[in-house]
Amino acid sequence: MIEAIAAHLSERNANVHRGLYPLAREADAAYESARAAIARFMGAPAQGTVFTKNVTEAINLVAYAWGRQQLRRGEVILTTQMEHHANIVPWQELCRERQAQLRFLAVDSEGQIDLAQLRAELEGHAVRLVACAHISNVLGTINPVAQIVEIAHQAGALVLIDGAQAAAQLPVDVGALGSDFYAWTGHKVLGPTGIGVLHADPALLESMGPFLTGGDMIASVQEQCSTWNEVPYKFEAGTPPIAEAVGLAAAVAYLQDISMEAVRSHDERLSAHLLARLAEVPGLRIFGPRLPQARGALVSFAIDGVHPHDIAEIAGGEGICIRAGHHCAQPLMRRLGVPATARASLALYNRPEEIDALAAALLRARQIFAD
Repeated sequence: MIEAIAAHLSERNANVHRGLYPLAREADAAYESARAAIARFMGAPAQGTVFTKNVTEAINLVAYAWGRQQLRRGEVILTTQMEHHANIVPWQELCRERQAQLRFLAVDSEGQIDLAQLRAELEGHAVRLVACAHISNVLGTINPVAQIVEIAHQAGALVLIDGAQAAAQLPVDVGALGSDFYAWTGHKVLGPTGIGVLHADPALLESMGPFLTGGDMIASVQEQCSTWNEVPYKFEAGTPPIAEAVGLAAAVAYLQDISMEAVRSHDERLSAHLLARLAEVPGLRIFGPRLPQARGALVSFAIDGVHPHDIAEIAGGEGICIRAGHHCAQPLMRRLGVPATARASLALYNRPEEIDALAAALLRARQIFAD
């Protein structure tokens, strides 16, 4: 990935969709080739694949360009208690502006949502959009997104899936899933920061107004009005993340060589080992599903008498990188009854002995703070 970005910047660094000289045409080809490769990786059409700077911007794009055009007073955006703030705050603002409602599906003690509640919400309210995570960034819960899409579509609602965690951990086929919007981010998938992706049906994108306006997203500009470029360019105003797209294409090629099925199998084995080792730490509480098959490759936990920041500090002092805090999911923290958690995340480069080192560090942390 790093080599691909370096090669692009040193050999064909030019803006895209602007120049006719050879270097510019090479940059155009690299950028659009990256779009096509990234779309194939996710089973999505290239024309419906929009580059943003992160998944947060992708969700905001939908909230602005679709929501402000389609949502009416009294209608409902339905999300869940396990969402990242990026899949809550844009809908809060949209509902406030449109005098609509934001409603939440509850999370049970096992970190799961109830599809019966989803059906009841769809039957009892004018739900226009269901927005939910594919995998919770706190609980690790793998939501039944295919069922959610089917149930929502039967009720006439659209579906947006936040795939930030899932794109790096699961084989994802956006076309087969059938969601109306699927958003994810590059740095979770071994790619660079500064690039996100939104997949949608090109016809749906065509029906929406633009999000950001300016250069490249226009077909023509008059003194008092403008017309818009075709999709996906209508949603890529200004200079897009060119080198980042090239780097992300290299990252997904690397994952495809390994295969996402192999990545998922590796993650499940490591998750099983992590869950078993964490269970050996006295006073440690695990949040989310207990079966590795039901969760992504991350585990959030708390230790009685030890603040999560202290856990992360001790682990970090031994070269073990874990996160601590509310993980941009404060409503979920309130549902769990904790101010924060520690979170260990796994990837294809991790090994069981690294999990063993974490377990040893947690035992030391408990000894220092809890005994």
